[in-house]
Amino acid sequence: MNCIIVDDEYPARQELAYFINNFSSLKIIGEFDDSVKALESIKDNRPDVVFLDINMPKLNGISLGEIINSFEIKPLIIFVTAYRDYAADAFEIDAFDYILKPYSETRIVATLSKIEKSIKKNIYSDKITLWKDEKMVVVNINDICYCEAHEREVYVYTKNDKYVVVTSISDFSKKLPEKNFFRCHRSFIVNINKIIEIIPWFNNTYVLKVEGIDTNIPVSRNNIAKFKSIMNII
Repeated sequence: MNCIIVDDEYPARQELAYFINNFSSLKIIGEFDDSVKALESIKDNRPDVVFLDINMPKLNGISLGEIINSFEIKPLIIFVTAYRDYAADAFEIDAFDYILKPYSETRIVATLSKIEKSIKKNIYSDKITLWKDEKMVVVNINDICYCEAHEREVYVYTKNDKYVVVTSISDFSKKLPEKNFFRCHRSFIVNINKIIEIIPWFNNTYVLKVEGIDTNIPVSRNNIAKFKSIMNII
């Protein structure tokens, strides 16, 4: 579980980092005093949690929170601020929590615990058991490149193997972490971390190339807007 801290005051970042490092299992992958640079990092690294000050130069915390909240896959937003007046605005954009400075250890620790419980509810195992040649094989979910529906079965492809699951693609998609897998077409699910090339296609659609696989994977017109958002295509 990864997080970033966005606050233009160094002492405040250090104090918050102390609590995160000592009272949670969250890993801090970035600290920013610039909200514009923070936004770039959030798009690129997709943290699970963003701790966000409100009174920031260039782009204030509420405005940054509104942008984050528009993402298809979005982190939890915890506002950390000296101002009480923005609480209503914060919860309008689905903020997970709103913590006032100066920090109370009890308050921070309670929030960190609540964050971890919330994230763990949505964490999937990184293993899945699939059939191949009448054997059950344990596969790392992250090794799946894409899945394709075939009548009442789903073919699951890794770089080196193909597995068959007797189910619908809709039901199989529920076993995959939404953060990494995208239903790009009614018959296809793609691992977005395996995409290496996006090729413009007719009717303003795309076909995708994934790592180690020759198959072209289509993105349907109905899914183009979501796909552009996920892949940060302007």
